[in-house]
Amino acid sequence: MKLKLIIHELKEHSPFTALAVLIAILMVIILQYLLQVSLDEDIFHLAHFLHVIVSAVATSALYYKYKKSFLKAIFIGVFGAILIGSLSDVIFPYLGGLIIDSHMHFHLPIIEETFLTLSLAIFGAISGVIIKISKTPHLLHVFLSVFASLFYLLAFSPDFSPIYFTITFFIVFLAVIVPCCLSDIVFPLFFCKKCKSIK
Repeated sequence: MKLKLIIHELKEHSPFTALAVLIAILMVIILQYLLQVSLDEDIFHLAHFLHVIVSAVATSALYYKYKKSFLKAIFIGVFGAILIGSLSDVIFPYLGGLIIDSHMHFHLPIIEETFLTLSLAIFGAISGVIIKISKTPHLLHVFLSVFASLFYLLAFSPDFSPIYFTITFFIVFLAVIVPCCLSDIVFPLFFCKKCKSIK
């Protein structure tokens, strides 16, 4: 049942995710190479931390909707947001950067900015349980994840070149579609054995 749900979510979200990645790359090219706007570590942190909050809201709210356990919902929201946010915004882009030999620097916010990352995840998880937003707008979630992944490649790869953008499309697409497009639904279900299918 969960495998069918995963396949369904991938099919549903792939076209929109691909379009979002393409638009993001075009925007970055315009900002950085035409308008000379600096897209540095700070802009990555902004996108990543907002992504962590949104992910924690959606994950904790969905779990709490089916299992009324406040503490478990908060834990799952925080754990899921940090785990999935780290995978999509850092781990996948870092590995992708290594594949294209762009001399990536590894930077993981949960290790280097532990207190801030945890605080924002806890805030998001508590907010999700209280206001019961079980379905975060997909546009917002994908938007934040796409830009966080892309900004990581730009901020932590000193020799990143415009010629890499074709490969970057596939790196960012995979970084978003695999963890993020499934996290709001599939991740909470693994902790909720009695939950029924989520519409």
